[in-house]
Amino acid sequence: MKKTVWIWNHYATNMYKDRAGRHYSFAEILLKRGYNPIIFCASTNHFSNENIEIMNKKYLVDTVDEITFVIVKTPDYVGNAKKRLYNMLTFYKNLFPVAKEYAQINGKPDLILASSVHPLTLIAGIQMAKKFKVPCICEVRDLWPESIVAYGSLKRTSLIAKVLYRGEKWIYERADKLIFTMEGGSDYIIKQGWNKQKGGSIDLQKVHHINNGVDLAAFKENERVYKFEDLDLDNEKTFKVIYTGSIRLVNNVKTIVEAAQVVKNESVNKIIFLIYGDGSDRKNLEDFCKENNINNVVFKGYVNKNRIPYVLSKSNLNIIHFEDNQIKKYGASLNKMFEYFASGKPTVSDCEFGYDLIKRYNCGMVVDHADPEQLAKTIIEFSNMPKNQYEQYCKNAIAAANDYDYQRLTEKLIELI
Repeated sequence: MKKTVWIWNHYATNMYKDRAGRHYSFAEILLKRGYNPIIFCASTNHFSNENIEIMNKKYLVDTVDEITFVIVKTPDYVGNAKKRLYNMLTFYKNLFPVAKEYAQINGKPDLILASSVHPLTLIAGIQMAKKFKVPCICEVRDLWPESIVAYGSLKRTSLIAKVLYRGEKWIYERADKLIFTMEGGSDYIIKQGWNKQKGGSIDLQKVHHINNGVDLAAFKENERVYKFEDLDLDNEKTFKVIYTGSIRLVNNVKTIVEAAQVVKNESVNKIIFLIYGDGSDRKNLEDFCKENNINNVVFKGYVNKNRIPYVLSKSNLNIIHFEDNQIKKYGASLNKMFEYFASGKPTVSDCEFGYDLIKRYNCGMVVDHADPEQLAKTIIEFSNMPKNQYEQYCKNAIAAANDYDYQRLTEKLIELI
């Protein structure tokens, strides 16, 4: 009999649309290995504000590439205000009747893999697994409330924070196994004093690490299939620095733009910055470039995920910018980082994470707390680098991508299952 694994991820809606992403890749490989993965997600797509229409029921079942999605009806929202919280609560509430009805028709799961970002999905997974008398693996992709405290949106000593920390500990206690995408998950539990060695209630033996990664086969296929003409990408006379991702205030892409301004003034090489993505801060940054005559930055706008591999194949240097905070010491699980590795091009980062993979694999340079001048200096250094040294960084990037191929990561998941 095939083992049925229910994967609960509120925000897997974009995976349903893009046919890509962490749990999509897990499900694809689990299918090939004889499992029956079912992905439960919300009808709202956090990344596009789209809501999949569901008539007269609480859910919709659809199949994409043989992967079954159970799409749970949730209300519209934009941004991070009260409506988003209501959306989370609705997803949590609706999961129970949806899971019960789906199980009555199709049979109950052998295991539930409940994934954050927000903790309500984990709580629902534990509660529903108990009803079905099956194990629940909880996957922590964001430290709540620690990340909210780190960004200053919540005081650690506030009543709300204390309640959330208590809820977080409840989850970790009751999960049959814990997966952290960040490598320092155990460090975090130890710091909180929740591990048994410090008199707490959580056994670190059940704590595991499976980072995000990249589906290398799909990456290479998309690079081959989704080619397109772009004069800036195709210009072999320039050294291309590429950023992919959202352009919002929280991402502080302005640091990259300011680094480009320094590069323009100090480098004799033709270095161009290509920024792929969209967001609320894009217009402000475009205006800033015009006002300051920064003509070596091109905002390319949003591109479909399947075109990113081709974009990155034309890169000379990829760039990661991350706002400094206290949770970076537990490690990074940035999706774009693994796509950067897969491109076989070096990466420059202005933030040193705990368990830093760029440093571990020596596939780029990390300048912690870098200001625009320091970032610019590092970029110029790469543009002037001897060919053999540059190519070694490229080889190291491919080595990192191979270790974080979803084929390997899913093998780790199967061991836990």
